[in-house]
Amino acid sequence: MTRRLHLLLVAVPLLVAGAVTPLVVDPADVDGTVEAHGAAAQPDDEELLATGRELYERSCASCHGEEGEGVDEPGQTVRGPSLQEAGEAAAYYYLSTGRMPLSNSDDQPVRKPPAFDDDEIEALVAYVGSLGDGPAIPDVDLEGADVAAGGVTYRANCQPCHSASGSGGALSYGRSAPRLADATPTEVAAAVRVGPGQMPVFGPEVIDGDELDDLVAYVEYLRDPEDPGGLPIGRTGPIPEGFVAWLVGMVALLVIVYWIGTRSPIRRSRA
Repeated sequence: MTRRLHLLLVAVPLLVAGAVTPLVVDPADVDGTVEAHGAAAQPDDEELLATGRELYERSCASCHGEEGEGVDEPGQTVRGPSLQEAGEAAAYYYLSTGRMPLSNSDDQPVRKPPAFDDDEIEALVAYVGSLGDGPAIPDVDLEGADVAAGGVTYRANCQPCHSASGSGGALSYGRSAPRLADATPTEVAAAVRVGPGQMPVFGPEVIDGDELDDLVAYVEYLRDPEDPGGLPIGRTGPIPEGFVAWLVGMVALLVIVYWIGTRSPIRRSRA
């Protein structure tokens, strides 16, 4: 009886260990690889770049060249700038806002529904970013941003073109600065870094990361600002609003003058 009990005490732990061992063995010891959670659902970089290149060759190469070198030769019907230093930020801005592709390179790109879905934009952005050493998509963090400081930066660098209210304005050569109400925080930050169209490029040496967060926060504030001074009149800016006030005042003054004239004793005697 004692011998049987001794064998039982030895065999049971061995059986338990054999049953548990497959549950704790590292998967790498089984097949030599470890698959990350969710990795099967995410394409790797090579697949993403291959998809981006395919989309690029189909939709962008005719304007920007086979390798993103640009097409700017005399006699060419369609021309486009080089994308080799455009970076992910420029590709993201133009694609996410629907400004590219452009049917006529002489037209000013305007905001419209994107021609590509989110996955296609991600692939194209990755491919354009691989063409050179351009700016990356800014990582915007609005938590803790200083809106007042962003207003100072905005008025010093953005207001002359985009107006005090962010509603846009006229530029030279028949171009215009777009309104900012439709832009997402990332689109605003990307535009600051790449300078689309006639807009200057504001690199980190001009507007650093914290100042960029503040600026984007202020642009977000302009979507629904406080109006302690009275009626916003469409938030078209101080000059148009001043003109409206002047016009209303003049009309009111003329009405008062006319009413006084109707009360004049001289006019009554003539009647």
